Amino acid sequence: MYIAMNRFKVHPDSCADFERVWRERDVYLHEVPGFVEFHLLRGPQHDDHVLYSSHTVWASKEAFEGWTKSEAFRNAHKDAGQNKVLYLGHPQFEGFEIIQTVTKDGERVNAAA
Repeated sequence: MYIAMNRFKVHPDSCADFERVWRERDVYLHEVPGFVEFHLLRGPQHDDHVLYSSHTVWASKEAFEGWTKSEAFRNAHKDAGQNKVLYLGHPQFEGFEIIQTVTKDGERVNAAA
C-alpha cells in the first residue's frame, strides 16, 4: 500500500472556497486501477493559514505512479493553479509506503520487506 499526500497552506478567509473547489471538482480517481480511497483533511489553524492535506491511498506505489501518467490525472488537474489565490505557495507532496497496518480488530498486517 502507498499513501500520497499534498499539503496546502490555505488563507484563513479562503477555507470555504478551497473546500468548495474540492467538493465540486470532477473526480476520476475511482477509474484508475489500484486506487483505494481519498480524504481531504483540514488541520490546525495558524496565524496566516489553515493546513489542509489531500490524502490518497493506493494499492502500491506503482499504481500511484500509473495515476500520475494517466489521462484521468491530466483531466483531474487541468484547472490546477486557477485557485492558487486560495493558498500560499505550492502544495507540498509527500509519498509514503505502508510498512504496517493495525486493523480495528487488532490484527497486525506487515508489508513484505
